[in-house]
Amino acid sequence: MVTGRFAPSPTGPLHFGSLVAALASWLDARAANGRWLVRIEDLDRPRVQPGAAEEILRALERLGLEWDGEVEYQSRRAALYQAALERIRAHSYWCCCTRREIADSSLGLASDGAAIYPGTCRRGLPPGKPPRALRLRVDASMIGFVDRVQGPREQVLSRDVGDFVLYRADGQFAYQLAVVVDDAAQGVTDVVRGADLIDSTARQIFLQRLLGLPTPRYLHVPVAVNAAGEKLSKQTGAEPLDLSRPEQELRRALAFLGQPGDLAQARQTWTPALIPAQLAAAPPR
Repeated sequence: MVTGRFAPSPTGPLHFGSLVAALASWLDARAANGRWLVRIEDLDRPRVQPGAAEEILRALERLGLEWDGEVEYQSRRAALYQAALERIRAHSYWCCCTRREIADSSLGLASDGAAIYPGTCRRGLPPGKPPRALRLRVDASMIGFVDRVQGPREQVLSRDVGDFVLYRADGQFAYQLAVVVDDAAQGVTDVVRGADLIDSTARQIFLQRLLGLPTPRYLHVPVAVNAAGEKLSKQTGAEPLDLSRPEQELRRALAFLGQPGDLAQARQTWTPALIPAQLAAAPPR
């Protein structure tokens, strides 16, 4: 059975950009008579806004995007992440580098704007330096996948990303590890999300292979951006959805995704090929 999921971070209310991701994932699962799950990604505790998770769930209900089963919370799943970490411990090492040190010695910038880690601690910590984060040792193999909207993509992790973090300096499991473990544990077959995460996919496939987990299909929809070209988010001042007019908000999101009609029609006629094959776009008026 097709199983999709929506995995918001509870940092504020739903806005247009998050609605686009939720709606695309919901339609993709429902059009295939599949399951649709909701997972609250609340690992980054300092960014969690009290009450935001509940507000997001109420918004989904108001929009008619019902989910299956119980809502999962990443903050309650630490034992799963720890078990996965132990399975690949031999492929990891402790790193003492700060963000400033990485930026100063970086091999360049990855396509997502992050500094490429130069491997400073690969052969051990420098004398007197305490460990900060646990990194996964990557290799020079090509990792490719075919996105259902964006088409073929490929990365060489050692060149394009560098060894990446599994366990953060603040004592939290990293997003890349948690999302891979969660998707496999929940039986997710199809990951539908914003294109701002497309560059994470190769890292996640690499982790899936190391852990012996299945690789889902991927579909990345364009990210909704403001007039300055910035992704709509709480940090860029994105307005919350107007839930007094859910049908209008849904029609705007459907138009952004290239789908005609209303929610009921789109569920019957969902066509991913109509989604614009671009990484970002401005919302319709």
